[in-house]
Amino acid sequence: MRRGFKTEAERLADRMRAQLGLEPHDRMAIRNLAIHLGVEMHSADSLVARSDLDELNRIQPGAFSAATFHLPGGRTAIITNPDSEPGRINSDIAHEIAHLLLNHEVRELQQLGGHTFFTCNPEQEEEANWLGACLLLSRALLLREAFAGSDPTIIAQRYDVSIPMARFRLNASGVLLQAKRARSSHTRR
Repeated sequence: MRRGFKTEAERLADRMRAQLGLEPHDRMAIRNLAIHLGVEMHSADSLVARSDLDELNRIQPGAFSAATFHLPGGRTAIITNPDSEPGRINSDIAHEIAHLLLNHEVRELQQLGGHTFFTCNPEQEEEANWLGACLLLSRALLLREAFAGSDPTIIAQRYDVSIPMARFRLNASGVLLQAKRARSSHTRR
């Protein structure tokens, strides 16, 4: 990731929360952000035959999680995989919204089982992963939960994200270490 991106992403996520009238530590209902941005949401099985989704999953399990389409008339739609768990779907939506907020462009065409996929470059994927996680679990929210002693399972349930997402944000954001140091400093006094 480019230098300074993580800080920029945290700030952008905070701005998106503010636009929705949320405090930095509030739960982000990611579908509300999609609506705010004028993005349509569709489950893939409402657009293609379920048998095609099953075939894709058979060929390569987990190959499709979500995709963004720019449609005629300036419409934008995010298509999600109906087989994913709700927390994973929220993470996928946040990831796709992150691509939109960062103005990422399609860079590659890939073929899998006769299906064509458009993808971004790896650096853009990493940026979208980071920003998407910031949108769902802000640093202020994570600090509050870390000081309360919440583990990834509790955070995932409380904020409608996957356990791996909660674990990633707790570890990558540094809030666990910050809370540990604060507790250690407090007990020495």
